[in-house]
Amino acid sequence: MRQLHKWGFTVSEARDLQNHLASEVCRAGNIIEPHFIAGVDVSIHKSRGTGMAAIVILEYPNLNMVEVKLVQGDIDFPYIPGLLSFRESPLIIRACEQLTYTPDLIMVDGHGIAHPRRLGIAAHLGLFFDIPTIGCAKSRLCGTHLMPAVEPGCFEELIDNDETIGVVLRTKYNTKPVYVSVGHKIALEEAIYWVMRCCCGYRLPEPIRFAHRAAGGNLKSEQKCVTIEN
Repeated sequence: MRQLHKWGFTVSEARDLQNHLASEVCRAGNIIEPHFIAGVDVSIHKSRGTGMAAIVILEYPNLNMVEVKLVQGDIDFPYIPGLLSFRESPLIIRACEQLTYTPDLIMVDGHGIAHPRRLGIAAHLGLFFDIPTIGCAKSRLCGTHLMPAVEPGCFEELIDNDETIGVVLRTKYNTKPVYVSVGHKIALEEAIYWVMRCCCGYRLPEPIRFAHRAAGGNLKSEQKCVTIEN
């Protein structure tokens, strides 16, 4: 993992850093045949000011779960649209540090370059991990688009300031689409392909779906949670 920077930014410093790091994101690359695909998500406990970060490793192509790591800790950064990474990434990185498997591809519940400053949480984490990373979000942060047809695999481009920053992808018949974008070291066409390859009849691809369940405490696993004291 790259030691990209430390944490403890103000809001204005965080935005400046996003503008700076966006140029380092690689928007090209393809994956021939991954062995392990990771899913990442965080559940926030607002009343307690804490969060639970989960990273789940699935073996490809059977998509069986081989590892789960959970880290719980304080959330110090406020909720501000566009700055999700500064709120959730510190816990995610600590969870990833516990892994014994190294993923070939990471799917993040959040945006990659489909972001006002082109550095959403998936792109930010991609720079830390230096591994092909995909952003797969449930809602739009910026840009405009047409609505894709209802069949799985149909998509429309997500456009912001005349730039294609991602796609709106239908993963399940007549169900709300997801917003897929490049995180790091992968082309958009490849990102679409792998999201669809990992969807098994659900709206979300399996790595993210399992990570979402794990972060919410709804995934049976022998892995125990590590609590981080700030």
